[in-house]
Amino acid sequence: MLTTTFFMRGMTRASLRAAQRTQTIAQHMMSTVASEDQTVLFQARQNLREFTLNRQNKLNALDETMLALLRPKVEEWSASDLCGTIVGTGAGRAFCCGGDVALVVKNAANPTDRPRAIDYFKREFEMDYILAALKKPYVAVMDGITLGGGVGLAANAPFRIATENTLFGMPETKIGYCPDVGASYFLSRLDGELGTYLALTSDSLRGRAVFELGCATHYIPSRRVSMLIDRLSALDKPHPSVIDQTIEEFSSERQPEEPPTPFVGSARIALDFAFRHDSVEEIITDLQSLTAHQDLTVRDFASSTLHKLQVRSPTSLKVALKAIRKGKRMSLLEALNMELKIATAFCNQATPDFITGVNAVIIDKTHKEGERPDWNPATLNEVTNDIIDRFFNPASVYLASAPTLEVPEQLIRKLPQPSQFALPTEAEIREAVRGSHESGGATSLRLEELVSRFVHLRQGKLGVKEKVLEVARRKCDFQDSADGNAVWLRWRDEHSP
Repeated sequence: MLTTTFFMRGMTRASLRAAQRTQTIAQHMMSTVASEDQTVLFQARQNLREFTLNRQNKLNALDETMLALLRPKVEEWSASDLCGTIVGTGAGRAFCCGGDVALVVKNAANPTDRPRAIDYFKREFEMDYILAALKKPYVAVMDGITLGGGVGLAANAPFRIATENTLFGMPETKIGYCPDVGASYFLSRLDGELGTYLALTSDSLRGRAVFELGCATHYIPSRRVSMLIDRLSALDKPHPSVIDQTIEEFSSERQPEEPPTPFVGSARIALDFAFRHDSVEEIITDLQSLTAHQDLTVRDFASSTLHKLQVRSPTSLKVALKAIRKGKRMSLLEALNMELKIATAFCNQATPDFITGVNAVIIDKTHKEGERPDWNPATLNEVTNDIIDRFFNPASVYLASAPTLEVPEQLIRKLPQPSQFALPTEAEIREAVRGSHESGGATSLRLEELVSRFVHLRQGKLGVKEKVLEVARRKCDFQDSADGNAVWLRWRDEHSP
């Protein structure tokens, strides 16, 4: 009798647990169905808060509704004692493919609706700053297409995760516009002139290269993202270093079948050489000279880059280069306010190229990749300083209606460098070679000592050894000691392809 009773009670508890699981699954399914038309989904998982961009038919392009949903929720999480970590993800094939520029251009073309176009940029840039300045750790998962406005949601996060699915880039010069969402800040802080190259050419990076070239802080396989989020959800008010190590546990070494990282070796030397200038014309001149270089890799890089620049808007190229140079000396908030003025000038028809480009590439799709829309002015020589002043001169009539960003006062502060948890930068490696790195050390280092130091400083982070070796071989001379028993490193600064 007791055995029978115990058995029945066991069956009852098992049935109850099964019923509870069924109910949970049903509630989840109901939630999923109910939220299919919601363009941003919000979820609480223990100590973690997650937003998911869910406009999948538009590759999660940011529209006004999404911005209106995101900001109050993110600000609420930032102030909540129950929130430990904030994670941003995207549903489907994209994290976020950019802003809703088709609607922006439609509004900008109509003087009555133009303030709405400018307000869109204001709200978008405010959201970008808030995410970058959150008091809670923010992890941006760039698992898929991450372009333009999507880059703005991620590029200044302390933790930026790339996967094999990541496509990262700022395509604005293709559409007669200028890289924004803080691009003048974060691109100008990449190694060498890589950011200048990405801003002007609208070229993109894929997969592991996004991490290896400094645009992401970590690389993990896409299949591990959900496991990582589960692990992060269990962390109660974690220190950033704990989050860094937690993400690192899910990283993976480069596999033989993965495509090689672009812009290394002689191609990278050529890139930094050509794009070091403050005028687009000088960049073009150097690239033209490099098409006759004895190194085939350099010739191919120069030729393909020239073609990219030749089909971009000449006005956009000059505006983008000036913004990148100015942004390097600015804080993120200052750079975003500068970019808001530039966006206002574009909306106020300081150039017709924005409308021309969006119509040709996005709306009407009359021009495919590599084809040149009808830019006006059509050549770099015709883009005068007076035209460029329309975007930067405080007295420009095209800037008269430019607003100022409004962000929470408690978030206006000095922000950590975007490279804090990424691979070591060239600047860090240079300082170590010269003996001026903040970690101290001798003024003479052997290659193996340099690698060992950064592997230690980055706590064994995958990819550190490869990054240090690539930079040292490209930027250092190797000098034998007098007795021939050691080879020392000397940093080389000359500009030579």
